Amino acid sequence: MEDKIRLILCDLDGTLLHSDKTISDYSAQVLTKCKEKGILVGFATSRGRNTVIPYEKQINPDLIICNGGASVVYKNKIIYTRTFSLEETRTILSQSYSACGENAEITLDTLDNLYWNRLHDKSTSFYPDSIYDDFRDFKIPAMKICVQTQSEEAVKKICQSVKACDALPFSDIPWYKFSNKEATKENAIKYLCSYLGFECSDIIAFGDDFNDIGMLKLCGKGIAMQNAISQVKEISDDIALSNDSDGVAEYLKKLLNL
Repeated sequence: MEDKIRLILCDLDGTLLHSDKTISDYSAQVLTKCKEKGILVGFATSRGRNTVIPYEKQINPDLIICNGGASVVYKNKIIYTRTFSLEETRTILSQSYSACGENAEITLDTLDNLYWNRLHDKSTSFYPDSIYDDFRDFKIPAMKICVQTQSEEAVKKICQSVKACDALPFSDIPWYKFSNKEATKENAIKYLCSYLGFECSDIIAFGDDFNDIGMLKLCGKGIAMQNAISQVKEISDDIALSNDSDGVAEYLKKLLNL
């Protein structure tokens, strides 16, 4: 497999990032060595592009799959997007308030920005500089919408409001992510492979959460982190050390004899 690797894809939160949301210098050095061997390095994350920028500066990835697969950036050029229409965006927002209550907490990613209906006390570990919006008259199509809820009934109502809507839970926080059904990491990877002339079997991918399952099953080698949820470990080809133990870097260093 190591002779065939042309692309390394890393999820960020819970995978490449430590729990304090940083990438260690050691992991950065190992990924740089991979790039020096002619292997492309990319992120595949549910984060929006603007919340990935600090890590781009540290790693300088060749490509980024962001918003859970809703967009692909290659060599700083957007080559693929799958988004909600403005009408769908506004319907989901309205239904989120209806299903989860008028005080429902919501974040929304567009191609360029992250919006949040929390005005104060924003999480410093995520993105405190997000733009405030109450989402009552939103005017930009959404890449993804996240809603704080654990109610399966509420999630079902939101999904049923738009035919193209799909939902996935986060394993570490009581939130759900709503996105276009086509906006998955695996669909983004398929497009990317066609664009680059790769095979999916040429890719090694690392992940830990629900939205990594399709990616790990699709790629030639899908690696779960030790801290991954059980559903991810069950479908993976192998298990790396935890994110806080630089599992991605340690696995690649051994695999590629770095």
